Amino acid sequence: MRCVIARYPFELSKDGVLASMKGVTPEPVTGESVTIGRRRYPVKQVGQVITRQDRRDFSSGEVVRAMTRLGFTCHEQPEPPAASSPTALQTASALLGGTDSPDM
Repeated sequence: MRCVIARYPFELSKDGVLASMKGVTPEPVTGESVTIGRRRYPVKQVGQVITRQDRRDFSSGEVVRAMTRLGFTCHEQPEPPAASSPTALQTASALLGGTDSPDM
């Protein structure tokens, strides 16, 4: 698929993106992201890898549009952290009538 990122035309394919991102460790996601394989990458990191351009040269929207057209799932916000279950100590303390605050 032909797409334009930062005023430069690129011929991208889903297999080509998968091959380019193979072995690349995802950076922490703070904004928009794209799922490639089983990993979520920041869109700017993906754009930098597949275009070999500086991240300041293109917008995240350009990469999101290209990745969506190729069939990848894009996300607007990072997933919220999973709610943590209480530890065994917290559960035992609650059963014994203890308080949550350590300042007793």
